[in-house]
Amino acid sequence: MDNLEAKIYTSGDTLPTGLLEDNFFHSARFFAICQQTPRHRPYLVTLEDAGGRVVAQMLAVVRYRTSWFPPYYYMHCRIMGEGAYAEAGDGPLFGQMLQKLTSKLGPRMLYVEVSHLSHKMFGYPQLCDNRYFPVRWMSIHNSLHSRTPEERISQQLQHRIDAAYERGVVTDEVQTPDDFKEFMRLLRHHNWLKPKRYIPADEFFSQLHEQPDVGRLYVTRYKGHIVGCSAVVYSHRQAYLWYAAYRRKTYAMVHPRELTIWHAIKDAHRRGYEHIFFMDVGLPFRKNAFRDFILRFGGKPVSTYRWFRFSIKWLNSLLSRIYRD
Repeated sequence: MDNLEAKIYTSGDTLPTGLLEDNFFHSARFFAICQQTPRHRPYLVTLEDAGGRVVAQMLAVVRYRTSWFPPYYYMHCRIMGEGAYAEAGDGPLFGQMLQKLTSKLGPRMLYVEVSHLSHKMFGYPQLCDNRYFPVRWMSIHNSLHSRTPEERISQQLQHRIDAAYERGVVTDEVQTPDDFKEFMRLLRHHNWLKPKRYIPADEFFSQLHEQPDVGRLYVTRYKGHIVGCSAVVYSHRQAYLWYAAYRRKTYAMVHPRELTIWHAIKDAHRRGYEHIFFMDVGLPFRKNAFRDFILRFGGKPVSTYRWFRFSIKWLNSLLSRIYRD
């Protein structure tokens, strides 16, 4: 389309009317959640025609990361998916929004990450033109519409799950303030040695919990103890397992990791979602214990890219050569 104007909005009070809401990760609702979360700042990029109609939009979230030990402070930006479009997704429109955002963020952003594109080659030339470089990544999703979850897992895994249920393990939604407190404690403890795994402030998860049509928080319990937890979000008839944590060593005999993942899959199937996507399976190393574990539930692995752009020019050039496809 010609004569489209690219705009960037950073305040919910100024968002235009007629925004596209099918894709949660690029919606006004997600914008509002991020705006109310400490150390988050949303940037909504739109393409609007002469009449002010939104033709395409893309939400980027800037995160502020700090630590006293080791001491550091930096900002990074995350874009999850290529955005939302009034018609079929279009690479050139994506390129316009990406260029506008990259220019706006400037050198103060340590890096920008673009992940979870709908297919591997989407936006390839536009990302390269803006000096982003691709890193091979792995994606896994389970289909929920053609076969039941029970038909996809191994008999051995099903026996293990059934045995844990017989021992009294249950998984349900966060119900009380104490449940939420334990949910956050377990999630942070599980991820504190994983520097790449950014855990947002409590406000992020409380807002998901307050909007069950957007997301749900689950806890796995055994004899009054919370031994597992997960956060699932929904977008356009798809479910996404975004965060999960487990006390799998302390309670190894009741398999909290298996029960937590299994409940997320089963509940998404019960609610009629088409697929469940596992949001952060990781780099496609030949040996990846978490990837192999997730695949035991009958999921489909897909090779994809995550794109990065560092504001430090020499570092971006070096990494571009290292990860040259």
